[in-house]
Amino acid sequence: MMNKALSQPDPRRWKALVLLCLANFMVIMDTSIIGVALPAIKEALGYSQANLQWVFNAYVIFFGGLLLLGGRMSDLFGQRRMFMWGFAILTLASLLAGMAWNEESLNIGRAMQGFGSALIAPSALTIVMLLFGSNPKELGKALGFWGASAAAGGSAGVFLGGVITEWLSWEWTFLINIPVGILAMLVAPAVLSKGERRKGSIDVIGSIFVTAALVLVVYGIVTAEHNGWGAPTTLWTLISGAVLFILFLIIQAVKKEPLVPLGIFKTRNLAAGNIALIMLSAGWIPLWFFLNLYMQQVLKFSALAGGFGLLPMTILTAICMMFISGKLIGKFGVKANLVIGLIALGGSLLLFATNTPVNGHFAIHVLPAALLGALGMSLAYIPATMAAMSGAKPEEAGLASGLANTSYQIGSAISLAIMAAIAAASTASATHAGADPVTALNEGFQQAFLWSGILAFAGAILAILFIRSPKPGETSGPAAM
Repeated sequence: MMNKALSQPDPRRWKALVLLCLANFMVIMDTSIIGVALPAIKEALGYSQANLQWVFNAYVIFFGGLLLLGGRMSDLFGQRRMFMWGFAILTLASLLAGMAWNEESLNIGRAMQGFGSALIAPSALTIVMLLFGSNPKELGKALGFWGASAAAGGSAGVFLGGVITEWLSWEWTFLINIPVGILAMLVAPAVLSKGERRKGSIDVIGSIFVTAALVLVVYGIVTAEHNGWGAPTTLWTLISGAVLFILFLIIQAVKKEPLVPLGIFKTRNLAAGNIALIMLSAGWIPLWFFLNLYMQQVLKFSALAGGFGLLPMTILTAICMMFISGKLIGKFGVKANLVIGLIALGGSLLLFATNTPVNGHFAIHVLPAALLGALGMSLAYIPATMAAMSGAKPEEAGLASGLANTSYQIGSAISLAIMAAIAAASTASATHAGADPVTALNEGFQQAFLWSGILAFAGAILAILFIRSPKPGETSGPAAM
């Protein structure tokens, strides 16, 4: 596949892109589709309120923690093979989750879904970069569709979750993956090249350490709300996570064939691009998460109405990423679009932090800020991804895409855990001060919006300082570097 990407375009590349975008849509949708269904899941399977969060976290943590392993396996065994294996695991895991009979079986199913997605995402992004990397104009357009599929997956998950829960049952939020997975496995051999196999070993120990570190850090942040930040259980959980991550870095430095060759971060734009993806997700994921809660719990929208409320964001994001972002990158460059996008996202979050009253109106207090946030995401996502993939050697394309996806998912998991803790603490404080429950809840949401906006603005500053604008004629695909 790589030689073909460098010499002449694959005539099947646009058909392949449709399949790859569908895969990206499904992977991202699985992080959000269960949100509206959580109360029904809690009642059916007997979750406690504290443990219910693991229906979401089990997927995100194993997805983010195993993406590096997925990227390495994609480089060694071929992108198409790992793409299809990922869908096989995701399909079986979705069957288990849809037929779950208790809390443990659903958590295992969700973790397995995360593992399958961790094989799909880096192999799919690598194939996109290899198919279109030799043509900057086509690459921008292809990444526009890719980015739009991710944005649509996140928002559509909330909308479809409401529709499915209201009209079918919570089980179908998982079972919906099965026909799509079967279709992807049938179509893949017809539109995707087999890819190259390379010699090398897999750093299983490193993968276990980085995944365990992420699990412990997120668990420590999430449970700190209940146990207290100074509680021994919270401190030891966070310290253990930090120690495991340090050990992971030591292993990577001394191992002959590490999961992540640390030298890859010497490429300035690649390192800065991954940081930009962390900061972007740290703003964007809390935005749609708490916006959905604001509409349902404060403005009293139904689950279905809340899903419809997110549609303008999804439509604008899709239009901008498919038809506008690529042209703007070609005209103004990666750095300018990334910085402006992060500033727009930060501005959107500040509007939500200061202009979301309890008796708010959708057209006045939600729609303008939501569209500004969608515009910011549209402008920033593609250049951040291009920067995060730049400078990687062709044989490290899977690693670079795994890193990019990992950065985004880790930023999502950790930032959402932190913002949820901030929101809960603010709500508790307002309640103790005598505020009514809805007002107290809204104050918590506003604090989450505020701090998420600060992270987005911090990302813009870091992009100004560290992202390097490509020289004339320089492309951003890994194959071209």
